[in-house]
Amino acid sequence: MIVIRDYKESDAGELRALCFRTVRNINTRDYSKAQVEAWIPESYDVDLWKRTLLVLSPFVAEIDGKVVGYADLQPDGLIDHFFCHDQYQNRGVGRCLMEHIFSVGRARGIERYYSNVSLTARPFYEHFGFWVTGEQVIEIRGQKLRNFVMEKCL
Repeated sequence: MIVIRDYKESDAGELRALCFRTVRNINTRDYSKAQVEAWIPESYDVDLWKRTLLVLSPFVAEIDGKVVGYADLQPDGLIDHFFCHDQYQNRGVGRCLMEHIFSVGRARGIERYYSNVSLTARPFYEHFGFWVTGEQVIEIRGQKLRNFVMEKCL
């Protein structure tokens, strides 16, 4: 059973590892090795990562106590981070996280959700009723990555 809970500061290292593995093992379907290495380099500023997660205040998905995904919902409807463990893809983790986001959003009165979505995640977001409002190329550490601005309005 998938359980969604609030973020704890002690999750920071595990969420970084999850994000790293997912981008490096899943997003390589749509991005080059150089692009994913720029997106999420091996070395990182631990304190900056912890501060980022404190601001994001993500929801954490677990199966039998193992962290298998995380996502956030900002007050303006932005979904900034949304990652499912690379070894738990297509097992309902993303669906549970998205349903949790919508439930929390309803309670907060959010009527518009939006996100910057990778090529890899676009079909997932479309499945939940998001549509592309723009395409963009962002530069990260000298690499250009294409993604989409997607939104869903209630």
